[in-house]
Amino acid sequence: MRLDSLTPSRLAVALLAAGVIGGAGVSALDMRLAHADTVPTATATTTTGVPVALPDFSQITRQAGPAVVNISVVGKAHDRRAAMDQDDGDDEDGPFAGDPFAQYFFRHFGGAPNMPQQRRGGSAPVMRGQGSGFIVSPDGIIMTNAHVVQDAKDVTVKLTDRREFKAKVLGSDPKTDIAVLKVDAKDLPVVKFGSDDKLSVGEWVLAIGSPFGFENTVTAGVVSAKGRSLPDDSAVPFIQTDVAVNPGNSGGPLFNTRGEVVGINSQIYSRTGGYQGVSFAIPIDLANKIKDKIVAHGKVEHAKLGIVVQEVNQTLADSFKLPRPEGALVASVEKGGPADEAGLQTGDVILKLDDKPVGSSGDLPAAISLSSPGDKVALQVWRDGGAKTITARLGNADAKGEQVAKAGAEDGQGRLGLALRPLQPNERREAGIQAGLLVEDVDGAAAMAGIEPGDLLLAVNGTPVKSVAQVREVVAHSDKSVALLVQRGDAKIFVPVRIG
Repeated sequence: MRLDSLTPSRLAVALLAAGVIGGAGVSALDMRLAHADTVPTATATTTTGVPVALPDFSQITRQAGPAVVNISVVGKAHDRRAAMDQDDGDDEDGPFAGDPFAQYFFRHFGGAPNMPQQRRGGSAPVMRGQGSGFIVSPDGIIMTNAHVVQDAKDVTVKLTDRREFKAKVLGSDPKTDIAVLKVDAKDLPVVKFGSDDKLSVGEWVLAIGSPFGFENTVTAGVVSAKGRSLPDDSAVPFIQTDVAVNPGNSGGPLFNTRGEVVGINSQIYSRTGGYQGVSFAIPIDLANKIKDKIVAHGKVEHAKLGIVVQEVNQTLADSFKLPRPEGALVASVEKGGPADEAGLQTGDVILKLDDKPVGSSGDLPAAISLSSPGDKVALQVWRDGGAKTITARLGNADAKGEQVAKAGAEDGQGRLGLALRPLQPNERREAGIQAGLLVEDVDGAAAMAGIEPGDLLLAVNGTPVKSVAQVREVVAHSDKSVALLVQRGDAKIFVPVRIG
């Protein structure tokens, strides 16, 4: 996407198992997943006697509730019963494909109308599902999640006044999980927009949607975090909340205490498929940009830089002599891509994009994804102990884009605990690399960091390796840690190893 989020590779999963992979986002488990008057507040008193203002969401519900809609979809499920028995959320057929909301709903709330129903004559079963959405213009423009209407053949929108309309899908963008619908109506109630940029962690928020089909259900909580990067091939810096979100809430609005939409409820962290206290919403500023592109063109083109980036933790910062752990570490550069043509290198740490700080690796994919193919961007990168600026012209992501590899970490035989040997010519050809060393044995700090025999060591602290002696020398002059660029299969990632 764009600079895309990378679904964790087998290498990253292996390192996760070793206990060393992490990042600003959440590890890959069972996830698939304007202006208004100030709302009156109630007052409570703490044990110290200090009055505390508590939000009253009833006014928001009265004013904004009529603009929240229930969405019903009908489509064909090719083999949905088999898919329902899986817990990994990876099935790809029918509406709500791969959505943990729907997975949980279909498994535990089966039967009409939401279970697939085999029709006479042996034809493909019918898949029915539900979600939420909200009206953004009086003439019937509605926003929801892309996964709500994925593969839908028939979409019906129901208002709180019981009116129902057949809806047309104007377009959807799976990269950001945004879809736009249109119904033939006039003078409809609409929501008011706020800005997620002004949203603060700890601020009260409210969700309205149709969990389990219970229309216009209101739940509330607080903003738990902002800018979350999730391992779901997404370019979205999610808003994390503790608002109760369940199957059917997908696509519904997240409001602030002024009654303004600040997000679209999209995903949950769950080991069961149901709410477990961690929910994620798409920031409304991003969603509106996607909506405008869909309304204007019927589709969304994402830009890409052509790199895989990973999080910078303290160990990697020490290895690259960064003053503090920040930015996006370039783990690999697509050959012939925009970054490669601009001179970006593996081991560079991107600190700024057009003068905007890149605090974590997840900031970069979202920013690049919202740019347009052909745009020029100025990248401030950290290389060889200093900062420099590189200008790149973005390409078109098409089906691919930038990726985020999740990383974190800890120490030839010796300080690293690695037994290395040069690659034979046939091994280099098979691996598709020009230089590198093969890990024959591993123990100590390197083993603790997740490196395994058979891995290929490509670089140390961003410098390509050519010999065992070179690695030994670099390690000898490193005080605290080293960053090893390791390839396993087709995946590449920097593994920080503490040696001090």
